Amino acid sequence: MELNLSLKDTLPDDGTAGTLIGRAWVPGNPGGPSVVLAKADGLYDLTRSFPTLSALLNEKNSTEAAQQAGRDAKRLCTLEECLANSPSDRRAANTPHLLAPADLQSLKACGVTFVLSMLERVIEERAKGDPKAAESIRGSINDEIGGNLARVKPGSAEAEKLKQALIQRGLWSQYLEVGIGPYAEVFTKSQPMSGVGTGADIGIHPESSWNNPEPEVVLAVNASGTIVGATLGNDVNLRDFEGRSALLLGRAKDNNASCALGPFIRLFDSTFALDDLRSMVITVRVDGPDQFVLEDSSSMAKISRDVTDLASQTLSKNHQYPDGFMLFCGTMFAPVKDRGAPGLGFTHKVGDIVTIATPKLGALTNRVKHCGDVASWTFGTGALMKNLAQRGLLR
Repeated sequence: MELNLSLKDTLPDDGTAGTLIGRAWVPGNPGGPSVVLAKADGLYDLTRSFPTLSALLNEKNSTEAAQQAGRDAKRLCTLEECLANSPSDRRAANTPHLLAPADLQSLKACGVTFVLSMLERVIEERAKGDPKAAESIRGSINDEIGGNLARVKPGSAEAEKLKQALIQRGLWSQYLEVGIGPYAEVFTKSQPMSGVGTGADIGIHPESSWNNPEPEVVLAVNASGTIVGATLGNDVNLRDFEGRSALLLGRAKDNNASCALGPFIRLFDSTFALDDLRSMVITVRVDGPDQFVLEDSSSMAKISRDVTDLASQTLSKNHQYPDGFMLFCGTMFAPVKDRGAPGLGFTHKVGDIVTIATPKLGALTNRVKHCGDVASWTFGTGALMKNLAQRGLLR
């Protein structure tokens, strides 16, 4: 399927009214990735002031720093031109196109932070990764514990009481431990510089027969642990791999082009605050080459742990991130709509177009391919440092 990006369908509902920063490939001799600020008349290059996005986010006031740098920055191109070049099959070294809005930051993720996805992880575990077994298990699991979980605050005395009751009934799971226990699940989703941006192809493992998108809000967190903004993410997931064993989490989560972010990071300012993030409604749409369409939505208000708690459980006196980190907050979606034979639920097909959107952050759109058919990841941290040095941007 052909992927096209329009300004209307990519930017937030209020356009460039907020402080939107990101990364784009800028042509030149040599060309390279640049930190950009989106304005109504185009993208502006902030790289002379901030060689990396990580450096900008680590400023004392990143919003003020971005706006100040943008006043004297060079205009690169129109937003329409950059978006037109951003689909994978139209990208070229001599055209500007959007990249993932993250560079040196660690790409971290929290799991089972919503009751629905928590229950689906339990179902995967009991089905041993077999989608044929999931439907019958789903009904019994929801009847047994679904209502209880929705009312419990993680880490509370009530949660501990429920845990003991579920253990006695033989219903306890490692996923419930991180879902309602005191410690959130925090894992490394992917490596710094490996994320892909809007328009890029995303990858699923060719051996997977049960997989799905995981639409998520992604926090931009600086080295001090302060949340300074947010973007959208797709934590592409292999349900069959993780369902067979939680020790296959790395295989299920960290594959070529399996981590998508974008289109821009919206920094906190007078138009966007932490409470806006807490109440966001996220939508997902999958358009398949087989004319299959999946549409769903859910609210961040249903998250079981506050986003500030997730950030503080990631960075603390026990673990630091000097370049900051991007934190996927967990998915509220676990698509179960049948695609094909009844009872088999949802799985991706090569060629699916996945769009994740919310009014304040815009839309992240990607096309699904097998990991081995997506462009290999070759531009890492070493390549970035060499490139910035060649462009005279390191000081």
